[in-house]
Amino acid sequence: MSLTPTYHKDTYPSISSTNPSLTQAGKNIIITGGGGGIGFEIARSFAKASASKVIIIGRRAGLLDEALAKLRKEFQGRPTEFIAHQGDIGSDASITSLWEFLHSRNILVHVLVLNAAHPYPFAALMESFDINVGGNFLMSAHFVKQTLRPTGLKLHLVNVSTACVHMHPMENQTPYSTSKAAFTALLGRIADERSVDDVQIVSFHPGLLYSESMAKAFGREAFAWDEFALPADFAVWASSPDASWLHGRFVHAHWDVDELKADREILKRLQEEGGYLKVGIQGLNAGALPVIGILY
Repeated sequence: MSLTPTYHKDTYPSISSTNPSLTQAGKNIIITGGGGGIGFEIARSFAKASASKVIIIGRRAGLLDEALAKLRKEFQGRPTEFIAHQGDIGSDASITSLWEFLHSRNILVHVLVLNAAHPYPFAALMESFDINVGGNFLMSAHFVKQTLRPTGLKLHLVNVSTACVHMHPMENQTPYSTSKAAFTALLGRIADERSVDDVQIVSFHPGLLYSESMAKAFGREAFAWDEFALPADFAVWASSPDASWLHGRFVHAHWDVDELKADREILKRLQEEGGYLKVGIQGLNAGALPVIGILY
């Protein structure tokens, strides 16, 4: 499934975190679910892009400590400072505590990568929505309303979503897929309200990755897995000006970004169709509705 002739399974020059045009120098990054899997690899990619601070958030203290030690060892002598903070995005109090901690340290967050999710396939429906929608929304609201944010400073919100938002889910994945679809849809609506020059929002499917959860369900030989570097570097690209034309949209990390941008039909649809590459009802045109300031 690809909108472009080229289908990537690993990183490539246009999205590489070592590409000078994608530098994150001077920026502070938060990555939820950053202790392992995709989140950990995203932390590595932002460090390669010379981010000032990379803050990884997770529920398991031991995993965070291990990740922090690995990052500090790998990037010793580089400009990036790594911070680990134990927290649960399913808890309003935990989220509030996180942002109070950042404010107390005078840390302004420039990029928020929402990677944590309620695990599947046996997640209860409301638990999935509490984390995948409620927790992610509260994290986003705190991010946008940072008191340390100077007037006019552009922020970047990157949502690590899933192809399940537009595919029929496998058995027992309904709570996960529907909650992820709901939040991806919500971000699409919020992007309609907020200028890309205020908060740039991009959602993407990270690919088929041999993560901890996938390893429990499948053997390594079950699929032709994608490389973790693909979504990790794509997250850096998605938080750069190069991705501003995808504000509010959902894409796959596999799709070649240069071919996407060069496709006149895709660009035309992005300009003319408000619901193109967004979660919604197929077959119905979007009508005009009053805009409500969700994050204000």
